[in-house]
Amino acid sequence: MSEPLAFIPTRAAALARLEEFLPAAGSYAAERNYVRPGHDNVSRISPWVQKRLLLESEIVAAARAQWSFPAVEKFVQEVYWRTYWKGWLEQRPAAWTRWVEAVPRLRASLTAEQGSALAAALAGRTGIAGFDDWARELVATGYLHNHARMWFASIWIFTLGLPWQAGARFFQEHLLDGDAASNTLGWRWVAGIQTKGKHYLARASNIEQFTKGRFRPDSLNETAAPREESIIHEMIPFDYTTISKKVFNALIICDTDLHLPAGTGSYADYDNVFILCLDNARRQLGVSHNVLTFKQGLVGDFQARCDGSEVISADDFEIFASQNDGVDVIYPSIGDNLDYLKRMQNTHNLTVNFRKKQQDLFCWQFAQKGFFNFKRNIPHIIEHFNL
Repeated sequence: MSEPLAFIPTRAAALARLEEFLPAAGSYAAERNYVRPGHDNVSRISPWVQKRLLLESEIVAAARAQWSFPAVEKFVQEVYWRTYWKGWLEQRPAAWTRWVEAVPRLRASLTAEQGSALAAALAGRTGIAGFDDWARELVATGYLHNHARMWFASIWIFTLGLPWQAGARFFQEHLLDGDAASNTLGWRWVAGIQTKGKHYLARASNIEQFTKGRFRPDSLNETAAPREESIIHEMIPFDYTTISKKVFNALIICDTDLHLPAGTGSYADYDNVFILCLDNARRQLGVSHNVLTFKQGLVGDFQARCDGSEVISADDFEIFASQNDGVDVIYPSIGDNLDYLKRMQNTHNLTVNFRKKQQDLFCWQFAQKGFFNFKRNIPHIIEHFNL
């Protein structure tokens, strides 16, 4: 029997989970699609990766230290999917904004039948084998295997007939690795509007095969057409080369990027290093108690590892913003944190110097098109950063 899945909010736990997985990384390609209790056939490091306790480059370098690139190529590609999604969204931020704006209007737009289906889906009582189990697992643990996420999203959209935006909201609320780019764009992809006309249909035979007979749901819609969207998200101009340097004497670090570059004194050139973890009152889309507790634990771990840093509440940050001309910020990427910081810029006329990572900017230049183009450039990325 597998051990209960747990995610301890420390970098030490992240490194331990990665170290535990790496000896099996060579069999990842063959085993990754199976969904079984405990999920020990996949790395289960995504909650720490999303908060950047582990960087993609760090993970790839660790895998390459034990395996040849061909042996772990599929694992490396999956690690970089998150990077790709982020880069795509950075260049088309309206996809995030439109989803956030749509969420509050969703319930009012549902028919009575859809409202009942939504309530049953959220509670895990639709009667659909597997789907209900995954709904309850998500709420209880904050995690789902990626294959289960795809099945769940497909059943939500095409069998239950629910808006993809509501499903993405459910995931964003409960996933410990909930990421503005991966979550929003992943749901769009399943629906068939991310890659126009290409959708993902969950099939009972596939679910039965990859759960080894645990689930075979009845009455799935396996012939549904892709959803349609008339909106085209145009690319915005983007600078892939300019690395912002220190400008102000205070630095803000958000809960979505808790990477500590080089030991406890890595931000010693700042007079103040503040760690910001928004409460639900400041978020456009609130998160579950489990997610918020996990974030707060990671913030506490970062503070313990970074000399001279301190946690700052949103109330205190807003006082700081009203009394200072500007602040440096480790760029949090598109999502709730960035939206909040931009609101503070406008409200308090605060100059914010966003500091982006070189490896992010280098990778994002390959995210202008589909993942196939990005995937072709992964060897170039590895060579460029000597991973």
